[in-house]
Amino acid sequence: METPINLEETPGKTVGRRRPPVDALDPQAHLKADAEAWRRAFGNGGLPKGVFKFHSHEEADEWLWKMLTRNQES
Repeated sequence: METPINLEETPGKTVGRRRPPVDALDPQAHLKADAEAWRRAFGNGGLPKGVFKFHSHEEADEWLWKMLTRNQES
């Protein structure tokens, strides 16, 4: 059986850079950078702070969409 790869040929050039692996078990690895990126992308969030109680999931979803799509003036 023939091998489809020539084992005597040197591999070609790798484009890009290798980065060391991130410690997946470290809970503080990139939290601050990720939070800042989300804030820059989506602003302050647009949702009022506090605890809200709803009678159903549908009512909560309706309120959430209303808050996200409302016109916010600075």
